[in-house]
Amino acid sequence: MKDSSSIACSDAAHALQLAVLEDDAELRESILLPGLRDFGFEATGAGTAAELYRHMLRQRFDIVVLDIGLPDEDGVTVARHLRELSGVGIVMLTGNRGRRDHVRALEVGADAYLSKPVDLEVLAATLHSLRRRLADPRHGDAANDDTPTAITAWHMETDGWCLIAPNGTSLALTAPERQLMCSLIEAGGQPVSRETLIGALCSNVYDFDPHRLEMLVYRLRRKSTDAGAGPLPLLTSRGNGYLFVCQPQQDHHAPTA
Repeated sequence: MKDSSSIACSDAAHALQLAVLEDDAELRESILLPGLRDFGFEATGAGTAAELYRHMLRQRFDIVVLDIGLPDEDGVTVARHLRELSGVGIVMLTGNRGRRDHVRALEVGADAYLSKPVDLEVLAATLHSLRRRLADPRHGDAANDDTPTAITAWHMETDGWCLIAPNGTSLALTAPERQLMCSLIEAGGQPVSRETLIGALCSNVYDFDPHRLEMLVYRLRRKSTDAGAGPLPLLTSRGNGYLFVCQPQQDHHAPTA
């Protein structure tokens, strides 16, 4: 039987549905939408509040990412309307680093606030974190208590698009990172050869530069330490490839109490 991490990698549950309200067409179409899709989200763009409202008549969104400065309606006003109408998640973006916009956004019910230029990896991690909070039945007062969260092993969530560290830090994954981690986790701690991993990452192994695999592993390790998740237990198995140790091995020689 596969563990929950493997199931999260193989099951194709619905992707998180995002609406991205940004009036800068180049930023929206060339950076935000393709970047978010690379992280596994279904992203629909809108350039005005009116266009967003039209999309919402035809489609259900889990989270709306919106800019504060808009041509037809202030982003804070849009956020207020969204919060009055539904429980949709709201992430606000702004180029203004002052406190006033931040406070206004939170007062009308925004769930998160990020400054431009936004780092796509940070935005993706924020969206995954918000998704988990919205899905938590304790969301609200009970979810904000001070009860310590139990430390768990490394595991995958949100259909394999998010790697969760034992300390609760979430690492948003791109499509190649997700495929690599799924292959390693499904191996159950056993080494996976470079050839097998390359075969999972591309359709034609002969066109794949093996150095890309090494760079992918390096980037994942760096991502983990930079995010505060600690060292990623993605280990090199000399002559065999790589392996991922979800949790430390128990010391069977340790004395019992």
